Amino acid sequence: MSTAAFNELPAPRAEAELLACCASPAWAAQVTAGRPYPDEDALVAAGEVALDGLDWAEIERALAAHPRIGERARGDSREAAWSRREQSGAADADATTAQALVAANRAYEERFGHVFLIFASGRSAEQMLAAARARLEHDALAEREVVRRELSAITVHRLRKLMSS
Repeated sequence: MSTAAFNELPAPRAEAELLACCASPAWAAQVTAGRPYPDEDALVAAGEVALDGLDWAEIERALAAHPRIGERARGDSREAAWSRREQSGAADADATTAQALVAANRAYEERFGHVFLIFASGRSAEQMLAAARARLEHDALAEREVVRRELSAITVHRLRKLMSS
């Protein structure tokens, strides 16, 4: 979809398209309200600004749409297909690494109360596991900042995919 085509969508349709990139309704509404965008870079920049302004409850809404690392997203939605592709490195994990990812996910969720989120594109299962273990050492405030950066990276990646579809 071109930026011009995105600009012309009715607001509910634009928001629905954006929710595949970031599952925060407040984020999608804010980005939609900023139209028209002159180009893809302006849209991406607006997406980043909107994400930076989200309160933690909206970040948690976005996190809830992400499957655990190593678990295949279910369904036929664009978001599920993107997630499966993004996490393809975890699909090739050997049994030991796969079990360790399950344990790391569980420990992370017990510690922080939400799914472990990482920009998984291009990362191996071992790299994601190492990141999960390292991030378990963070305090809650430090981890929230990491989560925002990871969510922003995923969102930007998906926005660019949306614009190239």
